[in-house]
Amino acid sequence: MENNNVGGFIKGLSVNGLGAPLLVIMMLAMMILPIPAFGLDLLFTFNIVLSLIVLLVTVYALRPLEFSSFPTVLLVATMLRLSLNIASTRVVLLEGHTGTAAAGEVIESFGDFVIGGNYAVGLVVFAILVIINFVVVTKGAGRVSEVSARFILDAMPGKQMAIDADLNAGILDQEEASKRRQEVSQEADFYGSMDGASKFVRGDAIAGLLILFINILGGFAIGVGQHDLSASQAATNYTLLTIGDGLVAQIPSLLLSMATAVIVTRVSKAGDMGEQIGKQIFGDPRALMISATIIGMLGLIPGMPNLVFLLLAAALGGSAWYLQQRPAQEETESEISEDDQIQAESKDLSWDDVQTADILGLEVGYRLIPLVDAKQGGKLPDRIKGVRRKLTEELGFLIHPVHIRDNLDLAPSAYRITLLGVAEGEAEIYPDKELAIDPGTVFGALTGVRVKDPAFQMDAYWIEPGQRDYAQSLGYTVVDASTVVATHLSKILQENAGDLLGHEEVQQLLDNLARSAPKLVDGLVPKTLGMPVVVKVLQNLLSEGIPIRDMRTIAETLAENGSEQSDAESLTAQVRVALRRMITRQINGLEDELSVITLDPELEQIWLKSLQAGGDGGLGMEPGLAERFYRSLAESTQRQEVDGKPAVLLVNPVLRPWLARLMKNTVPALKVLAYNEISDNKQLKVIANIGNDVAPQAMAQAS
Repeated sequence: MENNNVGGFIKGLSVNGLGAPLLVIMMLAMMILPIPAFGLDLLFTFNIVLSLIVLLVTVYALRPLEFSSFPTVLLVATMLRLSLNIASTRVVLLEGHTGTAAAGEVIESFGDFVIGGNYAVGLVVFAILVIINFVVVTKGAGRVSEVSARFILDAMPGKQMAIDADLNAGILDQEEASKRRQEVSQEADFYGSMDGASKFVRGDAIAGLLILFINILGGFAIGVGQHDLSASQAATNYTLLTIGDGLVAQIPSLLLSMATAVIVTRVSKAGDMGEQIGKQIFGDPRALMISATIIGMLGLIPGMPNLVFLLLAAALGGSAWYLQQRPAQEETESEISEDDQIQAESKDLSWDDVQTADILGLEVGYRLIPLVDAKQGGKLPDRIKGVRRKLTEELGFLIHPVHIRDNLDLAPSAYRITLLGVAEGEAEIYPDKELAIDPGTVFGALTGVRVKDPAFQMDAYWIEPGQRDYAQSLGYTVVDASTVVATHLSKILQENAGDLLGHEEVQQLLDNLARSAPKLVDGLVPKTLGMPVVVKVLQNLLSEGIPIRDMRTIAETLAENGSEQSDAESLTAQVRVALRRMITRQINGLEDELSVITLDPELEQIWLKSLQAGGDGGLGMEPGLAERFYRSLAESTQRQEVDGKPAVLLVNPVLRPWLARLMKNTVPALKVLAYNEISDNKQLKVIANIGNDVAPQAMAQAS
């Protein structure tokens, strides 16, 4: 077993996984072990190439986040250079008495060729490089990093809220919103890391300066004290070697400092930096023309470098003329391209031109745009998000995002709610007023625009916000315009919940259930029932106001009864029986007693015989009798509502689907339950028996 573990560990290692440990070991080796001159040449050359590659990657990256590993790369490159400084210092101090070639050809070349073998010139050049690196580039980059990190972190909550608003408005889907949230988080992490990484560059510049003076003093002391060199010879050898070493280290350091400055000064926008600079600097030919004029005038002054100034003025003037001619040419090409495109579009159509209907949509007039625009303080997207969250928790499936858009065909203050592309609700509101709704128990009138509440058609007034406290003191329920729209949307979604559930949503529900009960789902679809039957059953439950949160019970009931029958209506009745505890709890909560309305037994028998004889023809009731029947039910329902109790009609299981469909539009507040849908722990109290006066006439009609 132990050998297997070791073998698996070795097999799991990859080249990428070994890179970081090997780099750390290499740095430690450079600090501790002596490195030959040829090895130093290779490492110094690699260091310069690495710095150049990093600089070019920062230049050509379209966005700063494309090089998100830059802070780590910066740390590694800095430590590599400092390790090289230690290795080269060891060689310079040990072998410097032998001549300027002691530390390799790279250091010798920088000491002899770059500064001409003059260590005084070398000191000046090195000092200038350090000043440029430390005072200008590093200090500026550090300040930009600090400010960028602070502003990015401060703006992070606002960006998250903007993403949520776009998601609620339907501009983004869940995947795009998740991706943008991840980008915002990565951006904050990146600039926070850059704020700390810029300190590496600054410390590296200071370390390079200190290492130079320490090496010069140490080398001079070793050359004179240990190797009996003259003061001038020791100064020449060790100073040239140290300055060459310092220049070899400072050039990569300067390149990395420039890379740091470039990446922190980039705007977080996708685009090539060279292209952006070219467009922004040379986009306006007027700047080039004025510059050409000024340089040309200076070139005409006697004693000035006339040839150089006039050549540059001519080049700038020619560039300005070219830039002025280019827009006209591009416009002509664009017109030709647009004509070709229009002709192509007029000839060819594809399925991409077919616009699909939004599952949920909200169209607003132009005066209501501030309500849905988060930048203008609009609260409606947040209210809609709250409605979706609440209904998702209550109904048991994810409510689709609402696509919000303006519609100039609507009245300025009107809105329209659409479901699957069909208008389900429309109303006109006043965004600068509040709606005072009469719940039926007010004791006074208000001054305002008298209307009907869009959601429940209750009497209401649009009032000024200053009247809010007075209206509430009279018993009115006062809400703002955003809440009016959100409430109307919530009511429409509840009434049409069955239409919002499709195959994709049901598949997601089954996938979620499969995580805890895989055998149940595997045995249900498609072995026992087809997906269309399961979808229809769930739609029936939602249409009757029954949540589908308890998917386990629903799936178990379908699996038990699906092998015997595949009719969606019959299976819905079986599922309702299985969910009887939830159904009765939803109606009257924790009350032990449930008040019910029953039908006359003779009327029930007549309707049962009618269904058996007529099949799907319905109950078959004469219009006059039906009106009296509905009126009796409405009166009993109203009495229950006045007492603050639910109205429930208890009927035979065979009659329940038919009566439920009839009552949905005639007496919507009445719940129709079958005998076997009552929870076992509920006590029934019959408060009315409907049909005593209808049964004899119905019997005569049947005969």
